Amino acid sequence: MNKENAIEVRNLYKSFKVQYDKAHTLKDRLLIWSKRKTEVHEVLKNISLNIKKGETVALIGTNGSGKSTLLKLMTKIIYPNSGTVRTNGKLTSLLELGAGFHQDFTGRENIYFNASIFGLTRKEIEGRIQDIIDFSELGEFIDNPIRTYSSGMYMRLAFSVAINVDADILLIDEILAVGDQHFQEKCYSKLKELRDSGKTIVIVTHSLGVVKELCHRAIWIYKGEFKLDGDPAYVIEEYLKQSAIDHKELIRKQKETGQYQSKAIVNIDRPRDLATVSKSSKTSLLRGWVVTDELNATLKIYLNQNEITDVDREPRPDVYDVYYEQFPSSLDANTLGWKKELDLSEMKEGDYKLTVSCYGSDGQLMESKEIDFSLEA
Repeated sequence: MNKENAIEVRNLYKSFKVQYDKAHTLKDRLLIWSKRKTEVHEVLKNISLNIKKGETVALIGTNGSGKSTLLKLMTKIIYPNSGTVRTNGKLTSLLELGAGFHQDFTGRENIYFNASIFGLTRKEIEGRIQDIIDFSELGEFIDNPIRTYSSGMYMRLAFSVAINVDADILLIDEILAVGDQHFQEKCYSKLKELRDSGKTIVIVTHSLGVVKELCHRAIWIYKGEFKLDGDPAYVIEEYLKQSAIDHKELIRKQKETGQYQSKAIVNIDRPRDLATVSKSSKTSLLRGWVVTDELNATLKIYLNQNEITDVDREPRPDVYDVYYEQFPSSLDANTLGWKKELDLSEMKEGDYKLTVSCYGSDGQLMESKEIDFSLEA
């Protein structure tokens, strides 16, 4: 193994047997013994890669592509059908947070149990237990049985233990949404600190913004095969292009069989619901956005019963960043927004209802949003 590498994967194959009509009783076995069907599902195919010491690397890909399986192979939770995985350094994994916790023992007692699983001696645990407690922010709850903890408290304690065991290699699988916003930001800061201190980190996540901000490299696994490796921004762009192609093809097939129903989200930013608009302003901006996977959708805006025409479309990169993963094949950041400047001088004082609706190519209403506002002198 090259001494510069923390992880080496060579010619890795992994498959699982899936058995259908599995018998659970003796009677079932006698009745369906000849009908049992077994399929071999090949999850990873000829994967080879190096991860150098001190690198932070993301494994990206759609659900079912084999990312988590590859991470489990690195931890040796499971083993390959063929090929090798070698690691160089003390390793800790954040795959199943809280694995090894006992519900009837206190948080403090479970710190000792869990940290010992990661290979720490009692003396080492005692030297850092206060750091673990402080990071978890559990305070006095640390001496309560963890069966009394909320799910957020449970996950915070597990995360705090895992990142304080002083490992050389950290393997992380989709567990960064731990606790509230404050604690998530704290976790990201800690991971950046570990990255900058020279730890090797391999992370599986669908949060592509995190990949760009945190990682040195991104490795794209596509249908169990190595697809691309390089700068995160470039790899993510190629991944999204392929996802858009696959999504369009999936929608096409589902529409042919009548299984697909288009969806849309409509929002009005201005004015706010129940707002009061002063006529002295002379003009008022109507503004909002719409996202949909219907390629030929139509947007219609009404003020009371009168349709508003000549509506301008505008860029909304903020909306695109939120929804591009949910609508991978149909969003154009440059046209997601809409706006219309109202001439208030031509309007009478009183109450108004603004309705924004999105219609599919078949003319059916997909989504609608309405707000009320008042126009005063």
